[in-house]
Amino acid sequence: MINLKTEYLGIPLKNPVVISSSGLTDSADKIKKLEDLGAGAVVMKSLFEEQISFQAGRLYENGIYPEAGDYIIRYSKDNSVEAYLRTIEEAKKQTEIPVIASINCISSSEWINFAREIEKAGADALELNIFYVAQEKDRKAADYEKLYADILTKVKNIVQIPIAVKIGYYFTNLVAMVDNLYLRGVAGVVMFNRFFEPDIDVEQMKITASSVFSNESDLRQSLRWVGIISDRVRNIDIAASTGIHDGKAIIKQLLAGAKVVQICSVLYQKGIQELPVMICELEEWMKRKQFKTVDAFRGMLNYGRIPDPAVYERSQFMKYFSGYH
Repeated sequence: MINLKTEYLGIPLKNPVVISSSGLTDSADKIKKLEDLGAGAVVMKSLFEEQISFQAGRLYENGIYPEAGDYIIRYSKDNSVEAYLRTIEEAKKQTEIPVIASINCISSSEWINFAREIEKAGADALELNIFYVAQEKDRKAADYEKLYADILTKVKNIVQIPIAVKIGYYFTNLVAMVDNLYLRGVAGVVMFNRFFEPDIDVEQMKITASSVFSNESDLRQSLRWVGIISDRVRNIDIAASTGIHDGKAIIKQLLAGAKVVQICSVLYQKGIQELPVMICELEEWMKRKQFKTVDAFRGMLNYGRIPDPAVYERSQFMKYFSGYH
């Protein structure tokens, strides 16, 4: 009998497939459908600090009574958060799978106080999606890393539910960064976040957005680091994200050491009915390889458990392409 059960952030899951933060998880009804199709857990669509602050600012600018500015801004923020909290409460009533709330934040201001309300609404855990574009030449790398620590410290001081941090790979020393997050009390990291990336329309001569969806080749962005960090920072849970488009990709990330995988783009591109197909592929592979549990093979091919760990470190193509002319 194949057992797909696992734990993530200390929370029991029926399988290691988590639906990542997106429009697929922005209502209780959608979350219920994903549960019925086999999702192990869901991360709710993010509450965006930037977006709500922008909307609040627009209301203030367009207001007839400027002296009511503070009230307008606070009302706009509270109204957006209130709707988010209702979704959490409804999802917890309608489903049994873990519901992880998500905040996309850029500052350690009073914004993080909303985390307390999220916990009260019944969220099982909180995912902080943090990303800064390091574009100021006079700031050191440590200054940007401190911003992550500041947000995390303040959130940890007001909530008891486990916290995961969704990060990018633009760090001078990613292993040290993850270890620092762990030492500050983070239960897990999600590798990696997808953020807005610009493109250029050469005919219209303007900046546009590149594709918001990942593709299968994006798997390589996280596979290396899942394999390394699962060995180097052993007590932190890793959720592998980006480029996971079939059951084989799920298996690869689990072999590299991920606790769970997060999927999204494939469900937009192929439909949510692809979810049970991917889970079935994982289960069938486990049967063929005679693994009864996910723990039996998790991390078998991570940095510390393969004969030549240098394959995770190698950055040059010379060895592989030297025979091509």
